Amino acid sequence: MNNLKLNETPVRTSKNFNINNIKLENIEIPQNIKSFENMTITGENLKIDDNTSNIKLTYGLSKHFTEQVKKQANKKIKLEILDKKNQSSIIEFKLDEENAELVEDIEIVANVNSKSTIIIKYLSDENVEAYHNGIIRVLARKSSELNIIIVNFMNSKSNNFISVENNLENNAKVKYTIIDFGGKNSITNYYSNLIGEKSENILDTIYLGKEDQVFDLNYIGELRGEKSNIDIEVQGALKDKAKKQFKGTIDFKKGCKKAKGNENEACMLLSDTARSLALPMLLCSEEDVEGNHSSSAGKIGEKELFYIMSRGFELKEAMKLMVRARFNKILENIKDEEIKEEILSEIDSRLD
Repeated sequence: MNNLKLNETPVRTSKNFNINNIKLENIEIPQNIKSFENMTITGENLKIDDNTSNIKLTYGLSKHFTEQVKKQANKKIKLEILDKKNQSSIIEFKLDEENAELVEDIEIVANVNSKSTIIIKYLSDENVEAYHNGIIRVLARKSSELNIIIVNFMNSKSNNFISVENNLENNAKVKYTIIDFGGKNSITNYYSNLIGEKSENILDTIYLGKEDQVFDLNYIGELRGEKSNIDIEVQGALKDKAKKQFKGTIDFKKGCKKAKGNENEACMLLSDTARSLALPMLLCSEEDVEGNHSSSAGKIGEKELFYIMSRGFELKEAMKLMVRARFNKILENIKDEEIKEEILSEIDSRLD
């Protein structure tokens, strides 16, 4: 068993906030990683191989987790997007008794003017105590457009650790939609380096916690290119004794004149014992930029709940409708109807 301190904020705040990192106790980190065979990849106009480049993360969860992927990855995937047509690809990992440990290195290169949608799914059998440690690295070349959807449906007995790093060149547009539902502990470090002029990164996240799940989201965007833009929207709901920490940092670096950065995080508390902590930060070393941030947490409005129940809905169904309504703005941007229906079904089952 290990006691871990990880996912440090890029700038330390007062210790009184208790949010500079997350500390996890009695976490089982496997030392001998077995092979992983339960993976499928579907898609066209992709160059796929396992010749990933050396991992060099600006942040990441911690040195320990980065080194484990470097030395022990049991899946290495390099995707090179070749086509200007918007093709869709799916990578699916299914963790089960025979494949309970996944340590993967995914590298995605979007070539000049290319367009693609990539869906990455993490699933697990109901009773397996699975372990996932993954790194996703993206290079978006000039004028490329990349839409990445990450779906975490792992069970609440498993541990989910993931680091994402993006580099965006001139006019590159990268959009992420992260559906974060699974894991007893689900810890995410997300970093975007907007190097290019007019580069754009949109990050939409939904999290849904139950029982004693713990979520820690550390999102960092550094803007360097003129007229670059980052927009972070996070919507979540927590029930039972679930806990969440959100740390969002937008950093305007020297040279990013007329850049824009926005972040908003809102948490719906579905019980008196759920806990939400948030720290949105704006850092600035440049003039003539625009930055906005907001964060909120609160219980479902009693008036709204009463109104829905007065229309014949029971309490549980009314709560489902309100959570769905909060998530709908993000879900409506997912064009794959099958994936969207899977997410809606998962929302309903986790709120039962």
